[in-house]
Amino acid sequence: MILRQLGKSGLAVAPLAFGGNVLGWTADEATSFKVLDAFVGAGFNLIDTADVYSRWIPGHQGGESETILGKWMKTRGNRSRVIIATKVGIEMAEGEQGLSRAYILRAVERSLTRLQTDYIDLYQSHRDDPLTPFEETLGAYGDLIRAGKVRAIGASNFTAERLSAALAASAAHGLPRYETLQPLYNLYDRSSFEGELADLCRREQLGVISYFSLASGFLTGKYRTEADLAGRARAYRVKDMMNPRGARILRALDEVARELRGTPAQVALAWLIARGVTAPIASATSIEQMQELAGSVRLELGDDALTKLDEASAA
Repeated sequence: MILRQLGKSGLAVAPLAFGGNVLGWTADEATSFKVLDAFVGAGFNLIDTADVYSRWIPGHQGGESETILGKWMKTRGNRSRVIIATKVGIEMAEGEQGLSRAYILRAVERSLTRLQTDYIDLYQSHRDDPLTPFEETLGAYGDLIRAGKVRAIGASNFTAERLSAALAASAAHGLPRYETLQPLYNLYDRSSFEGELADLCRREQLGVISYFSLASGFLTGKYRTEADLAGRARAYRVKDMMNPRGARILRALDEVARELRGTPAQVALAWLIARGVTAPIASATSIEQMQELAGSVRLELGDDALTKLDEASAA
């Protein structure tokens, strides 16, 4: 499998990332181990998580995903064969949030403990913190890199203006720079990334790791009517996509999938790869789902297919 570079970090990844938000949420520990085994067994290596996963579930404290991932790596003895990306910044408890130096240095130790590792391959700012100067945040990351606790850093949910300013601060002060961006990007959600932000990533040679790559499952085609949403964890988000544009996108995915003998989910991921995304993030809660997602990297979308999908998803 052809590997792709995450910016200038030296980290080489296969063109699909596993979304660890499901670990300890919609996938229990035993199921998590099985899908992670299937993921690496298919030749992939980038696993994305965050300290806050899955704090939004009643009774959870955050850290559940990192904890399961740490147990899996310890059990399998495969830490050196996977690339672990986690995040910091979203509130974990009262006063425990943001990108200040003091908080980053506390949070990284907690993540390392949960992950049962002494280093994080890609440590990402989960969201922008306008209250903390870039120099303070990047300086803290620099110390972690020099200590061998972090290999590279990335940003998530940054605007083009703020990401550009962060990169400028890195250059001006000799500090580590963000090597990746994790944006919301998929066939349904295009406007926040395409244009200025995508242009900046290309110009600065940043790796792009898109989240919600399948639009919370909508682009798999399994949600066609409101009745399909019953009992689904992300029904609140998918419901808003059930409109004429959403139906148009699903029809185009169905047509291209038939032509290529694939599935709508595989086509949706292949579209992101064709659009220059380094490694789209996708989650699975069964081996069957994981096998389906893995097939996306074998699909090659021709110009006609790309045009059909682009036009169907145009705002």
